[in-house]
Amino acid sequence: MKPTIRDVANLAKVSISTVSRVMNAPDSVVESKRTRVLDAIEKLKYQPNALARGLIYKKTNTIGVVIPDIRNAYYADVLRGMEDAADKRGFSLIISNMDRDRKRLFSYLNTFYEKQVDGILYTSDSVFPDYYNELNRLKMPIVLVATHSMEYELPSVKIDDEQAAYDAVKFLIENGHRKIAMIGFELSDNISGLPRYQGFLRALREYDLESCKDNVVFANGWTYDALVVAESLIEKCPDVTAVFCAVDEFAIGLLSCLHERGVKVPDDISVMGFDNIRMARMTIPKLTTVAQPMYEIGQRAAEKLIARIEGQDDPVLREYLPHGIVVRASTRRLER
Repeated sequence: MKPTIRDVANLAKVSISTVSRVMNAPDSVVESKRTRVLDAIEKLKYQPNALARGLIYKKTNTIGVVIPDIRNAYYADVLRGMEDAADKRGFSLIISNMDRDRKRLFSYLNTFYEKQVDGILYTSDSVFPDYYNELNRLKMPIVLVATHSMEYELPSVKIDDEQAAYDAVKFLIENGHRKIAMIGFELSDNISGLPRYQGFLRALREYDLESCKDNVVFANGWTYDALVVAESLIEKCPDVTAVFCAVDEFAIGLLSCLHERGVKVPDDISVMGFDNIRMARMTIPKLTTVAQPMYEIGQRAAEKLIARIEGQDDPVLREYLPHGIVVRASTRRLER
């Protein structure tokens, strides 16, 4: 078994805090105690670790990250942003994939507590009451990433999903489309589902296109098959000229289905995604999409959390970063 800082303290007959001072500020310890501690370290071949330092300083310079589904391409840039921001401030990340499973989430949160992480970055999923109670019990700083909570006073970093969806549908309408459909998440999803659907409806209302409001297919939770959802949309709405997809994965699935049916994009139908994952630049045709600043969301969330860990003031509770529309080859203007 590896020796611990407590073993060193016992052998040297000093306190744990004295051992820490010898390792971090040796001049602050009298020579007799310093010698005993150094001799004990040498005899035990002790190597201090982050957890041992955490016992002394109540800070391990580690951050726990909760990811709902590590297979989702969206999180690659978000995690990179987190990692770069954390590394710049001397922190490291412990990444957990909860797979949208309550028991798994609670298990990871308990592990974070045992490892004495300094704070938690919680991504994308809703914060249900039992989740909040468990997070609150840990008494750790928390920042929500690509999600938020209007019920609880939890800091967050994300885009305005409703506005982003509105801008996407408005773009299609202003490019001459009057028969528009949507592939979205279930409305019980208050992060990617309901807000993006509300943005879709708002654009239709403003342009007197409410006849399109039923041109929607909802994915079945997060266990969806993008190809199956796309097939459902094509069957339900065969005569639309444009489709707004709530995530790029839906749009990529739709491109595949349309290709198999001999439907040309964008000549016969325009397709717009949401997120701007890397794959959006590699599809045929390349995908027009709402661009989330994924790297910046992760980076800003980590900065926000570290500021809270270090006791700095943060006046903005719910922080919204700007989105944009990247126009590529999957959409075209209709001439009226």
